[in-house]
Amino acid sequence: MNCPIDPETLEISGIRRIEEAAETLDSLKESKVVIGSHQGRVGNYEYTGMDKHAKVLEKVTGRQIKYVEDTIGEAAQNAIKNLENGEILLLDNLRLCAEENYEFTPENAAKTIMVSRLSKLFDLCVLDSFPSAHRSHPSIVGFPQVLPACAGRIVEREVRNLDEIMTVAKAPHVIVLGGSKIPDRLEAIKLLIQNGRADHVLLTGLIGNVFMRAQARIKSPLGIKREDEVVAKAHSLIGEYPDVFATPVDIAIDKDGSRVEMDVREMGKGDKIFDLGPKTVEYYSKLIAGAGTVFISGPAGFFEKENFSYGTKALLNAVANSMATTIVSGGHLTTALKQQGLADKINHISTAGGALVLYLTGEKLPMIKALEDAAIKYKSK
Repeated sequence: MNCPIDPETLEISGIRRIEEAAETLDSLKESKVVIGSHQGRVGNYEYTGMDKHAKVLEKVTGRQIKYVEDTIGEAAQNAIKNLENGEILLLDNLRLCAEENYEFTPENAAKTIMVSRLSKLFDLCVLDSFPSAHRSHPSIVGFPQVLPACAGRIVEREVRNLDEIMTVAKAPHVIVLGGSKIPDRLEAIKLLIQNGRADHVLLTGLIGNVFMRAQARIKSPLGIKREDEVVAKAHSLIGEYPDVFATPVDIAIDKDGSRVEMDVREMGKGDKIFDLGPKTVEYYSKLIAGAGTVFISGPAGFFEKENFSYGTKALLNAVANSMATTIVSGGHLTTALKQQGLADKINHISTAGGALVLYLTGEKLPMIKALEDAAIKYKSK
């Protein structure tokens, strides 16, 4: 239930993932259910506790949700032990447990304190977080090592729908990528191109800035983590696949709270890109219109601010009105899509971001592998 959080109010700004979780909870209504979820990454503004999620989930399900400000300690364990049939308990942000911020082999994940303490309190593990299916965290790959495990409704539907879509997907494949998780995106881009899933890659957001820096079109450092490394990787990808990538030609910056549009070459030192400009949107929209399959993931800028939502909204409109098979991915974009009333025009909408990108490359996701292993291991029992 990792949701978009408003950077100013720190309130939940999109509840689609919580709404999705309710479907699986309904299937388990006679059980004692304990929910674990991530929210944000350590050190970022969206890294929060889960108390607000509990209140939203109560509204969505119409059921009482118990909440404990603990993940693996005595308070969490006691709350789990005291559950009655039909009750739901939400644990605090699983990433408050240090282990959940690292990736492990499934065997080592099963030996973590999180899994060894909590697993003995459960009969079954239900994995329903497709957005984190590409992560080898203890909660995702550890529990299925020691407990019977199955997919929840969302994971089941995602995998079925995506497999159907990928069997009918036609070229040209146009990928529109934004968002801020750069190292993951760079690996996925290469795999998508190599596997024939990306004839055109249209870049926006922070990843677009990384490629423009690699092209020397942005002169100043971006001030992001591992900048030299990711810019060098982007430079190498452009060299390897020169005809695949498209980067913005004009952008919008924030000048004293106002939107100011300019050519990328006019940017001054310290100017921060907040959105795409109209020429870039027109150029990208033409490529989208000629696509056989379109996949869009990650916002084009700070779409939460009305002044800078133009690029994200315009590209979603272009995708929704194209004749292509369309996939929209990520919590931020699904929120924007809903706001514009365009959801009915899209073939598949997924709240997953990086997991969906990797799934489309044909890679086996750690969560899916963990479920398959558990199915074999516990089949005879």
